[in-house]
Amino acid sequence: MTIKDIPAVNRALKKEFKAHAAPIIELIEAQTHDPFCVLVGTILSARTKDACTAGAVRRLFAAGGDTPEGLDRLSVPELEKLIFPVGFYHDKARHLKALPTALKEKFGGTLPHTVEELCELPGVGRKTANLTVAVGFDLPAICVDVHVHRICNWLALVKTAKPVETEMKLREILPVRYWKTWNSHLVSFGQTRCDPVRPRCDGCPIASFCHSPKKHH
Repeated sequence: MTIKDIPAVNRALKKEFKAHAAPIIELIEAQTHDPFCVLVGTILSARTKDACTAGAVRRLFAAGGDTPEGLDRLSVPELEKLIFPVGFYHDKARHLKALPTALKEKFGGTLPHTVEELCELPGVGRKTANLTVAVGFDLPAICVDVHVHRICNWLALVKTAKPVETEMKLREILPVRYWKTWNSHLVSFGQTRCDPVRPRCDGCPIASFCHSPKKHH
């Protein structure tokens, strides 16, 4: 795949995306229209399957964790109980508990909309920050998770060793108009077809662009 192939690949990925349920963070945004909820949901989703994240989000938001004020009223043990069994729930509970105070002290209680500022908050790395900017604030940002990193390398669009390297390379070569949806399309594609171990290559709409060593001919 070359840079000139991006529009064709994007069209194919978009079609596939529309044929399946949206990833959990897009569903949270559609239901809440709140960047803070997107941020919290993204923190919970790290290394956790969507179904598990969805349950944790429902319980947490029902208990008032959908606002900084409500989150601040919950104790760490309460947070742990609400979000269990998401991955690393002990750490995530601590980060969520610290989030309202950090938000108030660093940004006057207003959630920032830049990747760099969001990364100053507890439990927020570049992936979470980019997804919050793109989905929560509807601004250009490139979120790179394991699916995006892997598939972009399999397509030979990039040749990188780490997700952060993929993000920086995509910022150089990917037209801005694709930034906000690139993650959603590739995450959905990775979850539904392009499995890292056993990809379903038969009938794959972008097989002609793929250079994966696991590609089934």
